[in-house]
Amino acid sequence: MILKFLFERDRKPRKGLLAVEWVVLGYLLLTLLVVLFTYTKLPNPESLLLGRMRVVVMIAALWAVYRMLPCRFTHFCRIGAQLLLLSWWYPDTYEINRIFPNLDPQFANYEQQLFGSQPALLFSQMFSHPVISELMHLGYASYYPMIAAVTLYYFFCRYKEFDRATFIILTSFFIYYVIFIALPVTGPQYYYHAAGVENIVLGVFPDIGNYFATNQDSLPIPGYNGGFFYQCVANAHATGERPTAAFPSSHVGVGTILLILSWRAKSRWLFWFVLPLYVLMCFATVYIQAHYAIDVLAGWVSAVLIYVLLHFLAKKFV
Repeated sequence: MILKFLFERDRKPRKGLLAVEWVVLGYLLLTLLVVLFTYTKLPNPESLLLGRMRVVVMIAALWAVYRMLPCRFTHFCRIGAQLLLLSWWYPDTYEINRIFPNLDPQFANYEQQLFGSQPALLFSQMFSHPVISELMHLGYASYYPMIAAVTLYYFFCRYKEFDRATFIILTSFFIYYVIFIALPVTGPQYYYHAAGVENIVLGVFPDIGNYFATNQDSLPIPGYNGGFFYQCVANAHATGERPTAAFPSSHVGVGTILLILSWRAKSRWLFWFVLPLYVLMCFATVYIQAHYAIDVLAGWVSAVLIYVLLHFLAKKFV
């Protein structure tokens, strides 16, 4: 039954590129121009150019396979490949934005003015119980499973809306990536370490200039380090995290968009699967010191604006 569904031929095979592929190429071109204009300042410009060439080749190869066998499975592969590549594009933002002066002192100061303290510094200290720690890390680790759940639901259960849903998900990521390049904010785990926790406690936020151009050290991840989900987050942090992408929180922003898509899918089990994980994730971003609290607020606001924009564009062009 599943094989029949997967290899059912598209009645109207798409001759050109999919909307998500155009989005990827648009982001690729935009960042390529940035790379070329800042070529002499970048530490590894050749690897950035080579990586982009590989993405173009991959898009062309998947398009060719789909043209030979235009079915739901090859259609899914074209979109799924771009979703999987998001984890490659993420550290790419660091390779570009680290040539610009760091903005964390300003954002930490905004945090202090708004809350009278640094929630990211206090949250894990106030709630250090292993159970709470594991719940927080469960929430943070559930980010990609939530993306997978929503994507697969639309593919198997609402196939006619699959392209629109994945267009919204993937394009929202690239909108956040553009912001991260323009706003080099690393978040508490990196900035607190660079500035010195003793300064942060006193409400002093020293300017660190281009410190992160050559440094990627961070504070240890807070929480109960004997927990399973703590280890999941720690391992992911060790392999793919970079001092980038703090404001606004894309975890919160994309998570909010996933929640909206879950609600619009009119599936109770999908919505109630996503909702508790989403709530935990919003708290977890501050708990593990990945984000300032203002990053979470900005994630909520930006998510609504991005969703409204992309929902309109999807209806028009996808």
